[in-house]
Amino acid sequence: MRWQVSEGLANPESAYFDADSGFLFLSHVNGPGGEADGNGFISKISLKGKVIAQQWFTGLNAPKGLRSHNGTLWISDINTVIGVDIASGKETSRHVIDEAGFLNDLATDENGNVYISDMKNSRIYRIANQKVSIFAEGDHLEHPNGLLAVGDRLYCGGWGTGFNKEDFTTKELGRFYYLDLNSKEQHFVTEEPTGHLDGIEIDGQGGFYLTDWIAGTVLHICNAGHVHEIMKFEKGAADLAYLPKKRLLILPHMKDNTLTAYKVAPPK
Repeated sequence: MRWQVSEGLANPESAYFDADSGFLFLSHVNGPGGEADGNGFISKISLKGKVIAQQWFTGLNAPKGLRSHNGTLWISDINTVIGVDIASGKETSRHVIDEAGFLNDLATDENGNVYISDMKNSRIYRIANQKVSIFAEGDHLEHPNGLLAVGDRLYCGGWGTGFNKEDFTTKELGRFYYLDLNSKEQHFVTEEPTGHLDGIEIDGQGGFYLTDWIAGTVLHICNAGHVHEIMKFEKGAADLAYLPKKRLLILPHMKDNTLTAYKVAPPK
């Protein structure tokens, strides 16, 4: 462990490193994950674990996924996607998706399009040119949670099949796959059920780090689909950040109210 932050954390869900500003941003659900209570917020934190601004952006409900593009931090919040100017901390756009069931993670591609997973409805939305549309939907998506856009691929972490909308249990674990951003064709990285998959980050060597929220594990998955469990915690290991050059894995633990940085290298 390199450092840990716990003071002031309130159900931290997603840690994201914005390379342009050099800061980490952390979403705090601060209560139930689907409750519109207005007390969710985003923190700004240094790479050494110093909290720069505990309440950097406030007035959210249950914010989860974070990702930036061209100076805008995008935030998913139950049924809303908010864009915030990183330099000023001011809101620049807001998209309410009335039919959304439970927006979770989001990703941005090289063109600035934003993709948002709707875990309850097994759907992925896209925001392009400030317009919201359904990018993909169906049981074959396995109720996606984690998203990561890399080149012309949208990597997805499935939560699982046989999804129960009341308690989020599944009959089968989710798999790790990607959708071609042009054809939307689905390709599975892991053929077998893998986990209740949450965060996804590249490892810098062709593989990926993922979290399993229910099992409390951090997984390494290589391009060939081999899965290695590298860390084990209690339930609540959420949406991680990873800095390949520093080999620094930064993990929010939603149940323990901690944000912890670990030195981690991909397995050989």
